[in-house]
Amino acid sequence: MVKKIIDLVMLVDDNDTDNFISKRIIEITGFAKEVVIKNSGKSALEYLEENKDVEERLPNIIFLDINMPIVDGFVFLYEFESFPNLVKDKCKVIILSSSDNKRDIDKIVNNNHVVKFVTKPLTEVALNEVKEITV
Repeated sequence: MVKKIIDLVMLVDDNDTDNFISKRIIEITGFAKEVVIKNSGKSALEYLEENKDVEERLPNIIFLDINMPIVDGFVFLYEFESFPNLVKDKCKVIILSSSDNKRDIDKIVNNNHVVKFVTKPLTEVALNEVKEITV
């Protein structure tokens, strides 16, 4: 079996410790060639806007936290909807959250762009499950 590698992953989380742990597990497992970290939904949206016409700079997978100040996961997904199809088709959104609020989880997993909900911390098992449904 050929081992599939993701080119680019974006982590969107305001928690530096969570980003560090997620990045390390992605690196250790060889899940992706490159990891881009954005500490807010706003900066993640700005990155996508800047790179919307450059397919190789668009992430294959976006790990998105729900609870962040100003632009949270819900606002990010609302804004994500307005991007061109190139962005929406290439970028698969995985919710990576410690939230156990059932209403939040139900609301966000019913979004058309969310392909999976993963509970923090990110693990090798979760990465393998993500790879199965996105590659």
